[in-house]
Amino acid sequence: MTATARTPATPTVLTARALLLDMDGTLVDSDAVVERIWRRWAGRHGLDPDEVMKVVHGRQGHASMAVLLPDRPVEQNLADNARMLAEETADMEGVVAVPGAPEFLASLRGLPHALVTSADVALSTARMAAAGLDLPDVRVTAESVGASKPDPEGFLKGAAELGVDPADCVVFEDSGAGIAAGRAAGMRVVGVGPRAGFHGPDVTVQDLTRVKAEPAADGTIRLYVG
Repeated sequence: MTATARTPATPTVLTARALLLDMDGTLVDSDAVVERIWRRWAGRHGLDPDEVMKVVHGRQGHASMAVLLPDRPVEQNLADNARMLAEETADMEGVVAVPGAPEFLASLRGLPHALVTSADVALSTARMAAAGLDLPDVRVTAESVGASKPDPEGFLKGAAELGVDPADCVVFEDSGAGIAAGRAAGMRVVGVGPRAGFHGPDVTVQDLTRVKAEPAADGTIRLYVG
């Protein structure tokens, strides 16, 4: 864990005008199905499953494939990704809410926030439903962007749709790719879960039971993290 990725003894207070929320690993624990799907894929391609799992979190599937199979044509990656998205959307076994996610999302009603996920519309809708979570009104999915995380495009689009300057946004992320995307967008990042602390977020928490959001009198959102 880096010096900047600290879990505070007392809550850190952050002020924002909007929150941008990743889905997998941040709001929804989908690790069981991600492991099943990608380990099968690794076996089909003769790759070390453990090494594959170090790459895939946070990215769109075709972007992970481009890293893992750099000589394979883009068209093959896109076709393979479409098949895997269908597999993932049909497999909800073990998909649950991250602890504290229902309460955290409920506290954001009426406050500017968006979902920014590498999943497509079908997968994000299915996983949020399986976890018993309400979808935010503003959503940036795989179909909305031309570049996957760690590119900042998704977070920048989320800020633009909410009409908020990127510097006034706080990102919630669990993966290295997602944290890098938030950083590249010029945003502060709250890391959620065991993967996050190794990738330099501003602050880390074990789960969303350690985060509280309140509206402030000046129209901002006050976050108590830790």
